[in-house]
Amino acid sequence: MPERTMIKRTRGRPRTAPGEKPLQTVQTLDRAFALLGALARADEATLTELALAAGMAPSTAHRLLMTMQRHGFVDFDETTQNWMIGVEAFRIGSSFVRRTSIVEAGRPIMRALMEATGETANMAIADAGDVVFVSQVETPQAIRAFFRQGTRGPMHASGIGKALLAQMDREDVERILQKKGLRAYTPNTITSSSALFADLERTRRRGWSIDDEERNIGMRCLAAPIFNEYGEAIAGISISGPTVRMSDETLGEFGPLVKRAAARVTEAIGGKPPARGA
Repeated sequence: MPERTMIKRTRGRPRTAPGEKPLQTVQTLDRAFALLGALARADEATLTELALAAGMAPSTAHRLLMTMQRHGFVDFDETTQNWMIGVEAFRIGSSFVRRTSIVEAGRPIMRALMEATGETANMAIADAGDVVFVSQVETPQAIRAFFRQGTRGPMHASGIGKALLAQMDREDVERILQKKGLRAYTPNTITSSSALFADLERTRRRGWSIDDEERNIGMRCLAAPIFNEYGEAIAGISISGPTVRMSDETLGEFGPLVKRAAARVTEAIGGKPPARGA
């Protein structure tokens, strides 16, 4: 019986159909990406220049550019007759920058924070009125907090959520509250807007927030915001652990450590804290 050769299939790719060549690409996409690459290198260019740089006929380049323009990936200046990169390409590219700069830069800082406090370190961002966890370094302690990447949570009952809310304008916070409400998860959850704004003011002055069993009984969280180069809060870093380890005395000790860790991530990505009173 002839020996069968086993071909390992990479995860995330479909099975190869019988007779189909593996790793086939879509020629139209290849050409579109070639145009985008040429346009990115030139900043802006005419149709003829782009077609020449990408090695295709002007008619083909024009069809591809028109398609990409419809989706916002390129733009066209009627006055100069030049093509340029569109806002959608910038938006998608910026998501990669955010992922690499924040998560990768924050990872060693989160690990150091976990080792210094003995508690799980988390990183999360705000999205559509929720807080979304994007990274975690778990403590080796038997009892610990766990948030799978992509987990969403309420901002008003989350340490990172409140750290980010504290950096927003009151009008923006009110819009989130109108959309999401102030649902009670435990007897400690803040369920009135006046109490929440008072808590956010304390958080702003202190530089770090406290989730005092507001989402889960028996668990506490301390968090601080991470800022971009414009002084905008774009993410937060926190530690979470059981109340038996995170006592009132511990909160006063660990809060500044969390704030310092967030400041280190801010510095690592080229960010800066906002100018107060500006």
